Amino acid sequence: MTAAGWIITEGYAGLRSQALGLAEAAGLSTDLRELKPDAPWKWIAAKFWPNPLIAVKEAVKAPLPPFAIGCGGMAGAVLAALRRNALPVVQVQNPRMDIRRFDLIIANRHDELTGPNVFVVRTALHRVTPERLAVEADIWRPRLAHLKRPLVAVLLGGSNGRYRLDREVGARLAAELAAMIRRDNVGIAITPSRRTDPAVTALIRDALQPLGGWVWDLTGENPYFGMLALADMIVVTQESVSMISEAAATKAPVMFAPLPGSSRRQGIFLKTMMQDDRIRPFQGRFATWNVTPLNDTPGAAAEMRHRLRL
Repeated sequence: MTAAGWIITEGYAGLRSQALGLAEAAGLSTDLRELKPDAPWKWIAAKFWPNPLIAVKEAVKAPLPPFAIGCGGMAGAVLAALRRNALPVVQVQNPRMDIRRFDLIIANRHDELTGPNVFVVRTALHRVTPERLAVEADIWRPRLAHLKRPLVAVLLGGSNGRYRLDREVGARLAAELAAMIRRDNVGIAITPSRRTDPAVTALIRDALQPLGGWVWDLTGENPYFGMLALADMIVVTQESVSMISEAAATKAPVMFAPLPGSSRRQGIFLKTMMQDDRIRPFQGRFATWNVTPLNDTPGAAAEMRHRLRL
C-alpha cells in the first residue's frame, strides 16, 4: 500500500477543502496535518520564521511522507522548508515567496502568477464532484421536498478584512430575497457559514421563514452539498471565492450578492467569471441561462500527478 501524503494547512475549512479536493481528484491517500505554531512563532508571520519546521514541529514529525500538499501562506513556508529535505511539495495559492522553492504551485488566475512550475486555474480548488452531488441530491431531495420549485440555494459568508456583511447589509439582502419569493414564486434554502454573524442569520430567517424559506440552523447534517445539487439557481455572497467556485461546479446558474467593500484580487476573479458568463450579479430576481459546470480541480490533479510522477 502506498504511504499517505501530507495535507498541510492552518485550521481553516476553506484552505483544508482546497488541498483535500486536489488530493481526492488525484486519487491519493492523505494524512491531514494541521499547523499550530508554538510560541513565539504563532505571533510572527510565517515568512519571517527562521526555521518553519521548528515552529510547527508537532505537525511535521518524521517519518516524512512521499509528498506534501499545502494551502495558504503558512503552509507555503513549511512546504518550502520540507522541500530542502528532498520532499516533493505542491502549494495551492500564491505562496508569496520564491516560486522556485516548490515543485508545483496551483494558483488562481486572479493571483496573476506565472512561471514554469505554476499551473493556473480559473476557480478555487474544491471537493465538488458530479458523484458527490448525485449522492447528496438523493439524501436531501426528500428533506427539501416541502420547498417550492424552482429552488434557489443561498450561500451566506461573512464580513472579512475587505467586505462587510453586517445587520444593515443582511437586511438589504433579506429584502431582496423576500421580494424574489413574492415576484418569482420560488423556494429558498439558505445555509449560513461559520463566519456568518448570528444576528444576520436571525434577521434573514425572520424575514424569509414566514414566506416559506428554509434556513439551516447549523445543527445536524450539513445540507451544503445537497443544496448545491438540487438548486435551480445559486446566490452566493461575493466575498467568498471558495463558495462561488463550488457553486460554479454545478449545473445551476450562479449569482453573487454584492457587498460593501473592495478587493483587487476579488474584483479580477468576479470580472473574469462574469466574462465567462458563469456568474452574474444578483439583482433580486430569479433568472436562468445556459451554463456548463466549471471545475478545474481535475485538471490541476492531473498536472500534479504528472509533475510529481505519482
